[in-house]
Amino acid sequence: MIVLALNPGSNSLKFDLVDVSPHQTHAAEAKKLLSGTIDNIGKPTTLVLTEGDRTREIEGDFKDFTAATQESLKALADRTFELAAVRVVHGGDTFTQAVPYDSHVRAEIERREPLAPLHNANSLKVMDALHGEFPVSVAFDTAFHHTLPEIAWRYPIDRALADHLGIRRFGFHGLSHRFQLERYAHLRGKRPEDCILITTHLESGSSACAILNGRSIDTSMGFTPLEGLMMGTRSGSVDPAILPFLMKQLNLSAKDALNILEKKSGLQGLSGISLDTRILRKSDEPAAKFALELFAYRALHFVAAYLAVLASTGTPAEAVIFGGGIGENTPEVRAGIAAGLAPFGLHFDPIRNGSATSGDNPLHSEASLLQAWSMKVEEGLQLAYECAQTL
Repeated sequence: MIVLALNPGSNSLKFDLVDVSPHQTHAAEAKKLLSGTIDNIGKPTTLVLTEGDRTREIEGDFKDFTAATQESLKALADRTFELAAVRVVHGGDTFTQAVPYDSHVRAEIERREPLAPLHNANSLKVMDALHGEFPVSVAFDTAFHHTLPEIAWRYPIDRALADHLGIRRFGFHGLSHRFQLERYAHLRGKRPEDCILITTHLESGSSACAILNGRSIDTSMGFTPLEGLMMGTRSGSVDPAILPFLMKQLNLSAKDALNILEKKSGLQGLSGISLDTRILRKSDEPAAKFALELFAYRALHFVAAYLAVLASTGTPAEAVIFGGGIGENTPEVRAGIAAGLAPFGLHFDPIRNGSATSGDNPLHSEASLLQAWSMKVEEGLQLAYECAQTL
């Protein structure tokens, strides 16, 4: 089955044309035929189409996500596909797996829009542009975490108030965490339900996940994707009293104060240079080096905590996986996190780590009790694979 997998971001649209076999056992076995990216939607930009070693830029009308979707379909006019698969960031606790898109699903996604205002709204525009032209199915970044136990998803705030307003931890990056789980299981010749792991998705948005017997039992993002690890422009978890303090001291609205934590913090805000770790690694500025160190330090907090959580179940983790663009390509960040994991049995191999800049690579020595891996995460393949199963 040929599936067009579309991944709308806050100001970008990425898509992959994927050949999904009915006989494959996990997403990485699917074949990517081509991919496309439109960055900076709403501004003068181009569609970058990549097929094998060939890349070309296509001009068009990319004024909004509806137009960007239509221009993408034009670029694929000579291609056929049987299903369009769309990633939605927030499905709340309503959806536990991919589903066909219909009016009920649309209403539920729209209802969750205040919790992911940019992402969910853009996904709706993409799906509305597709609906009626092609069969459309939806996969949710929250779905993988529907197995969280109450002790992991409930906040320690007034129970009646939280239940009334639906305030709880949901978790995100589920497509990535599931991909890492199933890819690791395949590489190790195991079933996913027999794996006990810590997976990390380290990019401009970052999260960690504790997986026990193939099920998410804790994760760093919560009610929204702002909680947890330090990120590209997001602060991650900070003292919530910072928000009213900013509002009072700077005479800001709640929205403007929140904007500081969402768009002016993290690697970008701390370095004052960039959110791109490739740029920060090359910089001689002390602030750039410190930003990378703090990024790793904050990630270590969660990875080490989840190793302890898994150990408390009587079944210690077998591996920590570094996924996402930073996890796959940034040895310094991996080393910074791994430096604190020796007490958990990790013998980190600096030579393996230094040479692992793409693909799936073991980073531990042969004597290590705890494994460490870098992994190339293909969310487009996971999206296509999950949605193909809805037909």
